[in-house]
Amino acid sequence: MKQNVLKIHPNDSVLVALVDLGPGQAVQWEALTLAVTEAIPAKHKLAIQAFAPGDPITMYGVLVGKAKQPIPMGGRLTTFNVQHATNSYDLHGSTYQWTPPTVDRWQMQTFMGYHRSDGRFGTANYWLVVPLVFCENRNIQVLEEALINDLGYSRRHTYQRQTQELMALVQAGHTVEEVLQADLQGAEQSFDGLKRNQLRLFPNIDGVKFLSHEGGCGGTRQDAQALCGLLAGYITHPNVAGATVLSLGCQNAQVAMLQEEIQKRSPQFDKPLFVLEQQTIGTEESLISQALRQTFAGLMQANACVRQPAPLSKLSIGLECGGSDGFSGISANPAVGHASDLVVALGGTVILSEFPELCGVEQELCDRCEDAETAGRFRELMSTYAQRAQEAGSGFDMNPSPGNIRDGLITDAMKSAGASKKGGSSPVVAVLDYPELVTKPGLNLLCTPGNDVESTTAEVGSGATVVLFTTGLGTPTGNPIAPVIKIASNTVLANRMPDIIDVNTGTVIDGNETIQQAGERLLEQIIRVASGEVEVAAVRHGQDDFIPWKRGVSL
Repeated sequence: MKQNVLKIHPNDSVLVALVDLGPGQAVQWEALTLAVTEAIPAKHKLAIQAFAPGDPITMYGVLVGKAKQPIPMGGRLTTFNVQHATNSYDLHGSTYQWTPPTVDRWQMQTFMGYHRSDGRFGTANYWLVVPLVFCENRNIQVLEEALINDLGYSRRHTYQRQTQELMALVQAGHTVEEVLQADLQGAEQSFDGLKRNQLRLFPNIDGVKFLSHEGGCGGTRQDAQALCGLLAGYITHPNVAGATVLSLGCQNAQVAMLQEEIQKRSPQFDKPLFVLEQQTIGTEESLISQALRQTFAGLMQANACVRQPAPLSKLSIGLECGGSDGFSGISANPAVGHASDLVVALGGTVILSEFPELCGVEQELCDRCEDAETAGRFRELMSTYAQRAQEAGSGFDMNPSPGNIRDGLITDAMKSAGASKKGGSSPVVAVLDYPELVTKPGLNLLCTPGNDVESTTAEVGSGATVVLFTTGLGTPTGNPIAPVIKIASNTVLANRMPDIIDVNTGTVIDGNETIQQAGERLLEQIIRVASGEVEVAAVRHGQDDFIPWKRGVSL
């Protein structure tokens, strides 16, 4: 019989409801039987003991909160009766022992990637058009309008047919009610991949991407340096063949600063790179004409790149979550964690970020660090970030969104304990501050915000060539240059939003698959996506989210 509740860790003081539970309903976990005292929706938690105010509450084997109000055995945990709480952490200096999973079946397998001169392999081949400052965003838009459609890279579904039908109804004198109830024929569908490639002038280039942003001036010099570091991470990224950069000329983010950051990441940088400064060139027409000529010259060079076999050790995987729910930490995230361990065992690289969503599991991550220096850097970055958040009048405890809370994640520590499962169990080989480049194979921790777009943007800037993105509520986040594989934590979501979801791990909740089986299935999907055999939903929809992290004040 399928379980209706789950106890995640032997030391936990709560159960997770896998289905909706009604008042008086009897539930059983192993030798424990208790009666539910009130309606408890699926994904929420019920107490397996009576809690008095101040009593600790544990999930995933760690402290995730304390009772604010009395909670009876069988009662529901809510924001009314539970508050965020975590244990302190320190550097123990213990040696972490890890047993890698068996990866024999993938040892000789390869993916088809783009080989770059620095030894990295891309999973795609893009050309970038990048503004150094927000003042150039309009020129970026002009270039996009000039290039995208005629080169065959328009991916967005058009709703022109629906608009035309609505216009006809208005012109015919129909009422507001008739317009609201109109049975429209549906959006025109974009061409499939094969047809798009046939229309492209440069068939070996996956797209021309435009990284508009709101930075580059007006903030601190540190913000400008960080932005240049992020943009350099994209320009030198293995999924990028070359770039066109537009500069105004007088902004904080100077061309020399960008070139310095490029050299940090790629001392032998040899990709086509064209930098145009508007205040030197003069008129818009001169700037755009020169940018178009140079971009076409670069596209001709980039089109010579073709996919080649690459060992799986060349995979670099970002680990992300957004719109998490009460099932994320017991299905999608641990499945991603197992896939992460498989990638690490194969010699590949994984990146775990979102530091506000590691709150409460710091001790485990410190203990997993390869050496004291790495653990010390993690502690320093976490404590500095937490202090800055408090100085701004907030704190990690305010991280959960209304959607998180509605679907069972009522404290940040509870959310974090589940989110950290994406990192599997492998040792932490490096801890990086934004926007540093990942250079060591294995599990890397990258300091980023909990905001999924800012974090995904950062992971790709640090070198992720594919991103695994778990969601329980349905988040459409994508990235301009790296495929983002969207993974549902529950089957209801996968069925309701199939246009956004690529992989369903609700099979774990349904009892049809183990976490290990789901993780292995994810690895197979990673290989197909990395090889260009599967186009993920975010790429298909042109979901090109790009938000740099601005840490400083505006001046």
